[in-house]
Amino acid sequence: MKTVTARLSKDMIKKLELLAEEEHIDRSELIRRVLDIGIQQFLLERALKAYRERRVSLWRAASMAEVPLRVMMSAAAEASIPIYYDEEDLESDLAFVKGQSSQ
Repeated sequence: MKTVTARLSKDMIKKLELLAEEEHIDRSELIRRVLDIGIQQFLLERALKAYRERRVSLWRAASMAEVPLRVMMSAAAEASIPIYYDEEDLESDLAFVKGQSSQ
């Protein structure tokens, strides 16, 4: 692991210390867990935005978010994003899958 330095407000540090104590883990472990959750949420939101704007297919959005297609479909439904799929999406997905299988 590498060490990373970040500036945090006193309030944020206090919250981290309270949560770490409640979870019976050290502050560093809590920060890693919270960052992991935050990164996953960020990836999902970014992928949903790209899908909403029709810049990527649903399959590609799922790949961007590092989640299964079914999870992405549920996330899109929860965000009230309609599921659209046309011939261009199919061609894009096929090209993407072919690219992934050759790696």
